[in-house]
Amino acid sequence: MVFSSITFLFYFLPALIIIYYLAPKKLKNLVMIIASFVFYAWGEIRFIPIMLLLSIEDFICAKLMEKHRNNKNRRRIYMLISVCSNLGVLIFFKYTNFLLGNLFGVFGMDSPFVEIILPIGVSFNSFQSISYAIDVYRGTTSCEKKYYNYLAYTTLFPQIIAGPIVRYVTVENDLDDHILSQDSFSMGMRRFIIGLGKKVLIANNVGLLWSQIASGGAGDPSVLLYWIGILAYTFQIYFDFSGYSDMAIGLARIFGLSFDENFNYPYISKSITEFWRRWHITLGSWFRDYVYIPLGGNRCSKLKHLRNLFIVWALTGFWHGASWNFIFWGLYFAIILIAEKYFLLKVLDRIPSFFRHVYTIFLVMISWAIFYFEDLNQLKNYLMGMFGGQGIPLINYEALYYLLSYGVIFVLAAYFSTPHLKKVIQYTEKTTKKFVFVCATFAYVFVFIGCVAYLVDSTYNPFLYFRF
Repeated sequence: MVFSSITFLFYFLPALIIIYYLAPKKLKNLVMIIASFVFYAWGEIRFIPIMLLLSIEDFICAKLMEKHRNNKNRRRIYMLISVCSNLGVLIFFKYTNFLLGNLFGVFGMDSPFVEIILPIGVSFNSFQSISYAIDVYRGTTSCEKKYYNYLAYTTLFPQIIAGPIVRYVTVENDLDDHILSQDSFSMGMRRFIIGLGKKVLIANNVGLLWSQIASGGAGDPSVLLYWIGILAYTFQIYFDFSGYSDMAIGLARIFGLSFDENFNYPYISKSITEFWRRWHITLGSWFRDYVYIPLGGNRCSKLKHLRNLFIVWALTGFWHGASWNFIFWGLYFAIILIAEKYFLLKVLDRIPSFFRHVYTIFLVMISWAIFYFEDLNQLKNYLMGMFGGQGIPLINYEALYYLLSYGVIFVLAAYFSTPHLKKVIQYTEKTTKKFVFVCATFAYVFVFIGCVAYLVDSTYNPFLYFRF
């Protein structure tokens, strides 16, 4: 069960909102905990005991770190226990078969396959718990005194399946205060509907095109058809992921919580460096604060700096999935970012803005091909097709058909990838003109009805980030 389902929209969410707002202040966290466990149980109940045990261990370790705050060695031991436990769970569930396959492959042996069901949002949950343990160890935040407050934080269903990665310090006060208001509720609902529209009306539609082209079911191939396909996936992954982030941020506002922004219009970037300041912001900041800087960041020799960048980006790729293509995807960006840092940005600064933008989008689209194809032979064939390496025509009937059929949604997706609509929304929120307010209200209602109609009529509603 995810946010873009009829069951969630018309049963789970309305019931939770009513119960949450009627519950006394001291019981609101309990309501959220129960709701989160119901949410997880709907998808995969077997992870709940592990989540509970980890939360108890993390809570106790943090309390012990606070108790022994003057003893650095003891604090480090408790921090390592918490971090290693969460990493152990993440590695077991997500990477066991990958590690076994590569280990046995070194010796030319067939690897045993272990049937392991990936828990919902295990990567996000693990990273949040790790950040809490390290922050308490560093003294940048105090440990939570009430277990049910910490349990509410670590199980918050709005963001655990698709981010953003929420640090404890971000919601620490909210877990106690539960400040609810009409403005917060209204803003949260609007943000949720925007995210729902991104996911259902744009990501699902272009995703259907991509699935046809990627699987070879779109007819005879051509260079243009391959580029149409990767363009569709470029839009799908952005509107799917940012849509879920918007829905999570909106839900948080409804329940009196504030989450950090996770996307800032990455497709308007004019360099890969800028792109990664705008894409999956909370993941980037997590790796910066808990991996890159502890390794020495850029305050070290050039050789060590290069080492740090390769480690961080290999891990960033590996975080996304247990397959070599994700590691290559991370290293692909590492190479580009290193080139930009040491000489390429100076070159880019001298050329017109339009060409810098084309350069960035081109490299990003290539990266999404690497990201998607876990089979490296399929990746090679698709990249060759994009550059005419298979003896295929430049343009054919199928390519023109799909271009005309999806041209309007491509134009809309491109427009919605810019901050222009955000400025329009901000204007409608600030204006006192009744006509503008009524039009804006109808627009939100129209988007919601359109999403519901699509969900009722369509069987295609994938969740790209479920495996993460």
